[in-house]
Amino acid sequence: MKMTGSKILLECLRLEGVETLFGFPGGTVINIYDDLVDSPIRHILTRHEQAAVHAADGYARATGKVGVVIATSGPGATNTVTGIATAYMDSVPLVVVTGQVPTPLIGNDAFQEADIVGITRPITKHNYLVKDVKDLSRIVKEAFYIARTGRPGPVLIDFPKDIQVATTKFDYPATVHLPGYKPTYSGNLRQVEKAVKMMLGAKRPVIYVGGGASSPEAAAALKQLAETLEAPVATTLMGMASIPKRHPLCLGMLGMHGTYYANMAVTESDLLVAVGARFDDRVTGSVPHFAPQASIIHIDIDPTSIKKNVRVDLPIVGDLHEVLNKMVAKLAEYPQEAARAREETGFWRQRIAAWRESHPVHYTPSNSVIKPQFVIEKLRELSAEDAIITTEVGQHQMWTAQFFDFCRPRTFLTSGGLGTMGYGLPAALGAQAAFPERQVIDISGDGSFQMNSQELATLVQFKLPVKIAILNNNYLGMVRQWQQLFFQRRYSQTVLDVPIDFVKLAEAYGAVGFSVSRPDEVEDVIRRAFAEPGPVIMEFKVEREENVIPMVPAGKALNEMVLSS
Repeated sequence: MKMTGSKILLECLRLEGVETLFGFPGGTVINIYDDLVDSPIRHILTRHEQAAVHAADGYARATGKVGVVIATSGPGATNTVTGIATAYMDSVPLVVVTGQVPTPLIGNDAFQEADIVGITRPITKHNYLVKDVKDLSRIVKEAFYIARTGRPGPVLIDFPKDIQVATTKFDYPATVHLPGYKPTYSGNLRQVEKAVKMMLGAKRPVIYVGGGASSPEAAAALKQLAETLEAPVATTLMGMASIPKRHPLCLGMLGMHGTYYANMAVTESDLLVAVGARFDDRVTGSVPHFAPQASIIHIDIDPTSIKKNVRVDLPIVGDLHEVLNKMVAKLAEYPQEAARAREETGFWRQRIAAWRESHPVHYTPSNSVIKPQFVIEKLRELSAEDAIITTEVGQHQMWTAQFFDFCRPRTFLTSGGLGTMGYGLPAALGAQAAFPERQVIDISGDGSFQMNSQELATLVQFKLPVKIAILNNNYLGMVRQWQQLFFQRRYSQTVLDVPIDFVKLAEAYGAVGFSVSRPDEVEDVIRRAFAEPGPVIMEFKVEREENVIPMVPAGKALNEMVLSS
């Protein structure tokens, strides 16, 4: 049976199991949107294309599925760029379909033409320009396969308007044949054996976990490995929910705003097992002084990430779930050696416990002004155990990482690598669309929130009951903190002088808004917001110049932390 290109696209999406997609219509995708009327796929209309990609990103992170976006050509396509780059940096599987002018007009500066394939080449795992409708089914099949396999990432399909209306016989391929793309999953067994021997011989081991361990399967294998060795675990921002925060072996986050005891443990370790992490500069601080006494094992599915930023003594390329399970199985062959290793590293855990006791993550409570950390703690106390938390980017993001006790994978969605302000609200939108019955909370700053606040309309339209907690200090807080500490309090363009009435803003969109300025009001407002059936803004007017502490200044070693401000 012959079908048009637009119908073929939607049928391919259906066969890939896509139930929800996000987008914004326009002239070069009008045929797709016309056919969507008859499609079983739910479409969520965001108010901006950037938000559509962040929503698909949130959907993908929360579910583990591929997020899907449709945008028109020209400005519609270029508006997706920040969202695509965010997903690329954080290894999130997306398929982004952009409309394009008819193929005879490509290169002629036609109305709403942009070379989105060229623009996104550095920030996609792969991209396509569809030149023949006969290739479309194969391209969609390949796009989903590439997006979800190996190190996940975004794939873009640029879809010219004339190809959308062209017809051909529909035949969706059962398999994918990509000779140049063969991800390694199993991990080399000899390398695994060497790693196990290094672990059994270590006196001060630390497991360092990144976003690659965010799946429930990888997280379960990680926990089993850590418990078998009784090895402490430090996480990156992206790896935050891979091990329960309250687990006795969990050190919390390491790096620029990591815990004192995580940073000291890494600095003094003799073996660092890096699991699904890429040694980002926010984690390492001064590279020559990072884990200076440690041998380093690096496990990652992406071979290009290994040895890119730091020296590595033992690389293992493979899927974390498979490699970690092999390690656990191999350790089971050495029960006496494992027991001796646990006994011999007891002093190391005691030393870390002393660091934890002497320098806990803390803040100074107040009865007169709302401390942002107090709000985070109350949100955790009053929220559901499986609540999904998103954040924007800034101080509130770091306080969330420090003070919200995450206990399940896929419950902390945040922009790590790119640090995208405006990410949290649309990401929460996507997560809520995926799990309508679960609690979804966006923790935001007043600066970040205003970057995509228009998505309140989407929440209301689609009855997505996201709860938004705005920590309002009337600053661009993280930059202000740097200006305070390193630029003699010269607060250049970080003071948000125009006060926003967030309650009226919420009501203007048809949502509910609350605003509080006293600590004794915080719990009541959170309870009232959580009881509301629809989207809610909670504005907390917090201590204006509260800082995120600890802090490792740029270029310093992890043990050179600023511990007060």
